[in-house]
Amino acid sequence: MKLFKRLFFIPSWAIATKISVALISAVFIPMSFTAYYNLRESLDHVEKAEYRKLELLATSTASRLDQLIVDIHRLVIQVSGDLNVVDFMSAKTPEQQETLYPRLQKTLENIYRSNPDFDAAYILDIKGKCIAATDPVFIGNNYAFRQYYRSAIQGKPYVSSILMGKTTRRPGLYFSSPVKSESGTIIGVMVLKIKGQGIWTIVDSLSVDDQTHGFLIDKDGLIVSHADKSLLYNSILPLSPEKTQQLMSDRGNAFTSIKNLNIPELQVMVRAKQTGHTNYYSQLEQKPMIVGFSPMKIEPWVLGISQSREQFEVPLNHLVLFNVTIVIIVGGITTIVALFLGSNISRPIHALTAAAKALENEDFNQEAHGTLIKVSHSQDDIGQLVRVYLDMSKKVRMRNQDLKMQVQELRIEIDEGKRAKYVEEITGNEHFENIQKKIQKLKQNGVVASETEMGYYDRLQNQVRSLKTRSALSVPVADISKT
Repeated sequence: MKLFKRLFFIPSWAIATKISVALISAVFIPMSFTAYYNLRESLDHVEKAEYRKLELLATSTASRLDQLIVDIHRLVIQVSGDLNVVDFMSAKTPEQQETLYPRLQKTLENIYRSNPDFDAAYILDIKGKCIAATDPVFIGNNYAFRQYYRSAIQGKPYVSSILMGKTTRRPGLYFSSPVKSESGTIIGVMVLKIKGQGIWTIVDSLSVDDQTHGFLIDKDGLIVSHADKSLLYNSILPLSPEKTQQLMSDRGNAFTSIKNLNIPELQVMVRAKQTGHTNYYSQLEQKPMIVGFSPMKIEPWVLGISQSREQFEVPLNHLVLFNVTIVIIVGGITTIVALFLGSNISRPIHALTAAAKALENEDFNQEAHGTLIKVSHSQDDIGQLVRVYLDMSKKVRMRNQDLKMQVQELRIEIDEGKRAKYVEEITGNEHFENIQKKIQKLKQNGVVASETEMGYYDRLQNQVRSLKTRSALSVPVADISKT
């Protein structure tokens, strides 16, 4: 617990740790905010650019389809007004039609052979019955149920969705235009069918890999072109029973049902007026997808380019990785520099601390002095601090030496004073004075004492002299008194 508290208690950190953390924080914190802001802005920019790329690709392909439809539509209108077609449809008798039929057939054959994507060209009479065609299987069949007939017979040129042919069982796109007599009366319908594979080829060209593919939906939300042919003629949204029946009837009941894929996120594509993008989760591929779409101008169809979210985020991930790498590299360099500076700054401080402790313990040796001398050559504040400390330590040591000498002298003076005091106490003693008087009296009177007694007094006198000379305190006053 103490270690844990010490770890998070900043004042207890070492100076090198504080300096390193301060330098790293000073770099990392603003750099992190800046890097995050720049990364967020860059990601938004790249994400918008990726969406825009899909939208532009969809727009380009939609324009290509528009141009194809416009060219074919003009051709159909032109053929519907061709003299051979009008003359044949205006003939009053079967004999006249039989005479004009080869010219009509040749006109249809010429149109058919002008483009390999054309599947068939045929003429319907006023009741919807095919009376001339490049493919004999059409002749005699009634197509009055088809929307392209119903629109053209009312004087409106028409372009169908990609339908499955009732007669040929081949998918195709139907163009129709009314055939009018010289007086302007509608006398038939000219129909040109182009192969569905032609449209599919253009749309499928967007499928550059397994994770990107193009698809085309019509005005009702039916998929009319897709790389996965099992999804053709399926609806992306639920359809009412009446609408389902109408679409199935328009296709000549070629399908028993229309499957609902139920992708509500793609609803924005149905009859869209502007380019855009959206996201959805593909149940078929079991992954999130991104869709960029663009509406066609001639027909209310919308072309979409679907790409997996994973593939879409590849440039985003590269950008994130690049920014993280830059932060790590700069952070690593900053950390190394911070640790180096922190170590360089803390090393002389540690040396000063150790020298101060040595000076306190009066153990300031040459090794500590040499370490500080090396640091003192620096011209920065630390070097100046070390030089001041060295000068201070020199003065402190000199003062300590002076103080020791003064203390020693003071001790000597005190000891001499004490000794003088003790000698004075001894020599100033009454008994000592009496002894001195006895000795003097004996010397003056010339009294010859026994050899033992004289020796004793001489020895006593010598001791007194010794006390005076050496200021010794070894002879107690009591002993002298006893003597």
